[in-house]
Amino acid sequence: MSNTPPLPAYALDQLFRTARTHNELKGEVSDETLRELYDLAKWGPTSANMSPLRLVFVKSPEAKARLAPALDEGNHAKTMAAPVTAIVAYDLAFYEKLPYLFPHTDARGWFDGKPEADLTTIALRNGSLQGAYVLMAARALGLDTGPMSGFNNALVDEAFFAGTKIKSNFLINLGHGDTAKLFPRSPRLSFDEAARIL
Repeated sequence: MSNTPPLPAYALDQLFRTARTHNELKGEVSDETLRELYDLAKWGPTSANMSPLRLVFVKSPEAKARLAPALDEGNHAKTMAAPVTAIVAYDLAFYEKLPYLFPHTDARGWFDGKPEADLTTIALRNGSLQGAYVLMAARALGLDTGPMSGFNNALVDEAFFAGTKIKSNFLINLGHGDTAKLFPRSPRLSFDEAARIL
């Protein structure tokens, strides 16, 4: 039986209660921090430990120039100004890593040969789960985040994943935000509106 204590209130605030989505992100994000971010996020659970998440951390001017044409107009300026933009993607060939990731049985055989639509459902669900772990790991490391859609997936896939079975899911701008520039926080649904205990 686990005896793990709950996190202190300040940690829960940083991860959830006072964390916000930022539109303006500045500062520096080191490569070491990005490696640490992934090394935290990778521990979150996925089905059969399939881990379909694939990340590209867009930092350099050259990489930003490749991303820019895919961005919707409303997301262009803030993404170009952010220190880093993470392309959160998923690999439709995730099952090729299963002999290593899930060695208990022949899990590769569960997925090899399935139609692409089935693989997309599985990889997108688990990759989205891992994308949420990336957000929480970033917050845990003191970074502010700006997750978003609002881009052309096909252009991103062509620019960053050509010749692979990797598909983009969503983007996360990473850096340090200015709380003075935030909108008032939007409400959330209450427990009774969103949940039941049966």
